Amino acid sequence: MRKKIIAGNWKMNMNLEEGLKFAGSVDKYFREKPSGMAEVILCTPFIHLSGVSEILKGGIVSLGAQNCAAEVSGAYTGEVSADMIKSTGADYVIIGHSERRTYYNEDDRLLNKKTALALKSGLKVIFCCGEVIKERESGKHFIVVKRQLEEGLFSLSGNEMEMIVIAYEPVWAIGTGLTATPEQAQEMHQFIRGLVKEKYGNNCADELSILYGGSCKPSNAGDIFSKPDVDGGLIGGASLKKEDFIAIVEAI
Repeated sequence: MRKKIIAGNWKMNMNLEEGLKFAGSVDKYFREKPSGMAEVILCTPFIHLSGVSEILKGGIVSLGAQNCAAEVSGAYTGEVSADMIKSTGADYVIIGHSERRTYYNEDDRLLNKKTALALKSGLKVIFCCGEVIKERESGKHFIVVKRQLEEGLFSLSGNEMEMIVIAYEPVWAIGTGLTATPEQAQEMHQFIRGLVKEKYGNNCADELSILYGGSCKPSNAGDIFSKPDVDGGLIGGASLKKEDFIAIVEAI
């Protein structure tokens, strides 16, 4: 049975004190009321990782980073390597988020390199893919997502793919208030699973968790998660509000 996952992506929000307090409140809730079959992940800014790791220790909530460097180590001022992230106690890293692709011009070749380094460091990867509004309107969304996966992921071995979670994020639905319909989400998730099946076989495709990311909130989470190929969510804005985030976890 595929793992159900709800990952909260804090993005560039909350100072250290605020982040630790928030993580503590989420951790306390899920220690007292476990999330059932869903894995809950908090993906924090780099400065929070070590402190949040201590808070989550011994609990059921996992920890992730939002990005990693494309190099192992060296003279790369301001960068944070996958090994550094792993040393904080984190289990996951988000790679290829649309904001990294858009604002920092990260292409699939670079993301492939980051993914390989993250896996080598023992991190699980939440690999993001998705189309912008022009690509959706022109009917190129399947072509775009296929290219992103083929160039970003499909050089991995079957064993390495077992450490991958894919997050489909329609870029036009991130921070815009727009949301893909449950049917649109299912259609793309099914397409992604089919691509993985063609490349890696039935077992890998059946075990792969595919998350939806794009203005998911308590009011629509249940409908989106009810679709057979949607295995959870990569949650942005709603992950910054404890009540909303918990409601989304409970919706699955």
